[in-house]
Amino acid sequence: MDKETRYRLEDQIGFKLRLANQRHLEIFAAEMPELTPRQFSALVKLNDEGALSQNHLGRLVAMDAATTKGVVERLARKGLIATAPSATDRRRIDISLTEAGRALLTEVVPVAQRISARTTHNLTAREAERLLTLLDKL
Repeated sequence: MDKETRYRLEDQIGFKLRLANQRHLEIFAAEMPELTPRQFSALVKLNDEGALSQNHLGRLVAMDAATTKGVVERLARKGLIATAPSATDRRRIDISLTEAGRALLTEVVPVAQRISARTTHNLTAREAERLLTLLDKL
């Protein structure tokens, strides 16, 4: 294969994104073992938005329906969220934070900020900001 048609895996965006994501997940697991990144995201969105339907929560945190269902079940078992039938649509389940969920978020948000800082520690502040901007474009 000549140099122009050679495919070098290590130079591909998908490969580099996967490596960066793996590193971030390692840091997250070490710093915040009580929650997964998806669970943390769901708690943050519920805190930001208030009660949400399971479907809407999933869309806001970019999870498919099956993944959202599993995350909601695990958070409910931990007592961090409450679920209730919707007052306006019997097919819908509304999800909200419990006091325990709010208290945990107060503890772990500074940890999440540290996780982000550790993930980008090799970048300058400007590079980290630019990376986020570029990722938004993808």
